[in-house]
Amino acid sequence: MKDGLVTVNDDVFTNWMKREEIAESMIPIIGRLQRERDVTVLLHSRSLVNKSVVSILKTHRFARQIAGEELSVTETLPFLQALTAIDLGPSQIDIGMLAALYKTDDRGLSVADFTAEAVVGATGANKVERRESRDVVLYGFGRIGRLLARLLIEKAGSGNGLRLRAIVVRNGGAEDIVKRASLLRRDSIHGQFHGTITVDEANSKIIANGHEITVIYSDDPTTVDYTAYGINEAILIDNTGRWRDREGLSKHLRPGIAKVVLTAPGKGDVPNIVHGVNHDTIKPDEQILSCASCTTNAIVPPLKAMADEYGVLRGHVETVHSFTNDQNLLDNYHSADRRGRSAPLNMVITETGAASAVSKALPDLKAKITGSSIRVPVPDVSIAILNLQLARETTREEVLDYLRDVSLTSPLKRQIDFITAPDAVSSDFIGSRHASIVDAGATKVEGDNAILYLWYDNEFGYSCQVIRVVQHVSGVEYPTYPNRVQKSSTPA
Repeated sequence: MKDGLVTVNDDVFTNWMKREEIAESMIPIIGRLQRERDVTVLLHSRSLVNKSVVSILKTHRFARQIAGEELSVTETLPFLQALTAIDLGPSQIDIGMLAALYKTDDRGLSVADFTAEAVVGATGANKVERRESRDVVLYGFGRIGRLLARLLIEKAGSGNGLRLRAIVVRNGGAEDIVKRASLLRRDSIHGQFHGTITVDEANSKIIANGHEITVIYSDDPTTVDYTAYGINEAILIDNTGRWRDREGLSKHLRPGIAKVVLTAPGKGDVPNIVHGVNHDTIKPDEQILSCASCTTNAIVPPLKAMADEYGVLRGHVETVHSFTNDQNLLDNYHSADRRGRSAPLNMVITETGAASAVSKALPDLKAKITGSSIRVPVPDVSIAILNLQLARETTREEVLDYLRDVSLTSPLKRQIDFITAPDAVSSDFIGSRHASIVDAGATKVEGDNAILYLWYDNEFGYSCQVIRVVQHVSGVEYPTYPNRVQKSSTPA
């Protein structure tokens, strides 16, 4: 082996170990900011809270999509250290954006002075008051319910914000609570729960990372008095889908419950909310609302982005959707057409309400959007193929540059992700926290026709959108800084 090659390899490895050391030093700072001040540290809209050393380093590599080169922890650490010297109020601080903006600033400011100026909205008299914990109740504890529980526990931080107090389920018989805790502890798709879970059968409680979650057994929401469990002014998240109109969902408005959020498309006059698009239309006194469907959340943000820039005359969405618990494992009777056929053995044509739901989230969009769906034998992650006729002609390069910038710097950056990997497949997006991910390699544009391929984790990504809506209506959706954005002209 050549000496020169050994030296190069040693230099690369030494550099890696140095970056590991820096990332390791960032973890306690990030943790203290979260616990003591309700400050969530982000890197280009991705949370660094409770992340491992390797996860922090991988998140930094994401910055290649902005400037064509990796953002190093040596660049972001000074900004993180500067935050510790500032009297910050509850907020979200994006150190990736701080580093990017600092590079373009020609005033000669120190990192400390630049950081203090960029986050001034979260300091002094501008600080948002820390909120009291808002109680949350999960009605149902299936696929979405358990993922919501994981997210609520993860985001508890200092104890302010959202606090999961109870789950309501039908009694499943002997060792019911033990089995439900076990399903929360381990998941075949999303892996192990990050933390510890114990069961207090005598008091009907699951204790997860110090959170006492009461398990309430009931077949009828009108029979529960939540104040009897010390729960007050709570937000109840119905993830059963059993009731979808205002009359049915109003059954949840029992003592202790202030608002009801549905994790399915709402019917009638129930507002269908897609966070990032129309969450600011929620009226303060609205007690019942819906987070629409996972597919609606996947297509509406990129549809809005395309409509804002190019105009949309008409469109069709075809979803290739993972199978769900509503289908049969083996052929058996089902009230719906085709869904009685074996889900893991067939592609199943079915309907989707996502296209018709667009009008509720985007009432100003006059374009006709149609849709259909095919269920396929994968357990999670779906793809929506959005075929649009635009109001003006464009090019593939222009559309990709635009959507890349939307994913990085726009108000939709928490909803829309962007990927250029040439060999990406569905399993790569398990655990994605975005509502949809634009696949650059699959995108097709010709004249006024654009076809977008949008991946989405129909379980976890959707659950993240639900939590964002709940945070918003609870008043614990803290502002993000810096609120200036930087456009990039360098292709990914």
